[in-house]
Amino acid sequence: MPAKGQDMQTSIYLARLIGPVALVAALSMLINRAAFRAMAMEFMRSSAMIYLSGVLTMTAGVAILLVHNRWALAWPVLLTIFGWLATIGGAVRIVLPHQTRMVGEKMLNKPLAMTIGGAVWAAIGLILCFYGYIR
Repeated sequence: MPAKGQDMQTSIYLARLIGPVALVAALSMLINRAAFRAMAMEFMRSSAMIYLSGVLTMTAGVAILLVHNRWALAWPVLLTIFGWLATIGGAVRIVLPHQTRMVGEKMLNKPLAMTIGGAVWAAIGLILCFYGYIR
């Protein structure tokens, strides 16, 4: 079992890795709405892309959980939640690609979906960048 200091180093490393990616993804969703929506719709039309994204997302989620499956009332729990959501979301894409497409298309047809999604990703990115780089 890793020492407590090593646990925090892992949390900081993952925050530094995931935070900027989440922040840039959020900015893309919020700044380039039309282009992002068109790209997402194109993505949803491809069963191969849904499956591949499921494999990659699940792999990333399991990798996070292998080194960071901590349930404590502190900011690192966000990384654990992120890992579980990635694992489950990836598995769903692999096993249920058709249902994934239907849900994704419904979400993309809701006007506020991209704003809410972008805001959530921005919040995650900002929190993780703060704890990874500043604090």
